[in-house]
Amino acid sequence: MIATLAGTLRTREAGRLVVEAGGIGYEVFVPLGTYYRVPSPGNPIELEIRQIVREDAITLYGFATRAEKVAFDLLTGIQHVGPKLALAVLSVLTPEELASAIEDEDVARIDAVPGVGAKVAERVVRELRDKTSALTRISSSNQSATSDRPSGAAASIIDDAISALVNLGYKPIEAKQAVDTVRASEHTSSLETLLRRALAVILGER
Repeated sequence: MIATLAGTLRTREAGRLVVEAGGIGYEVFVPLGTYYRVPSPGNPIELEIRQIVREDAITLYGFATRAEKVAFDLLTGIQHVGPKLALAVLSVLTPEELASAIEDEDVARIDAVPGVGAKVAERVVRELRDKTSALTRISSSNQSATSDRPSGAAASIIDDAISALVNLGYKPIEAKQAVDTVRASEHTSSLETLLRRALAVILGER
């Protein structure tokens, strides 16, 4: 079972990376929290990995922090929450924000993630309310993937943000309008900041 993966980043797309190690390119699916932490292609990278084996596929899911991996494991342990939906949750909520939503029984905040739905959100709160300490006590700062990704051109960041939102399940026009709204009110060269604020616009939080 693969637990970690270190190598050279060859492909960086919203939700998907290819990491070359030992002459082999490993396809790794990641949440947005990891996507905007990783370096540009050609740089070294190290990820926490959860390998899921099924009859028809062996799939790798990667995380920049141990906390993200723990949150992924907790979410996929819930009925009707598969890896894809777990990644969607972690693309909108950090592990700390997820723990806070569960502790506050804020079903609406989890339900706001595309594809979750009220029933699944209620199940997440109910089944994980006694397990959030596993998230809050883990320090994510000392096990992060390489995060010195150089800032790209503004147009590239805008395209990356729109692509990431579309991969989360939002319509292209909706994603573009949210990004444009943020860009109209402020200038940011950070993909992470742009994504978070665009999500806030979509979810009606600003």
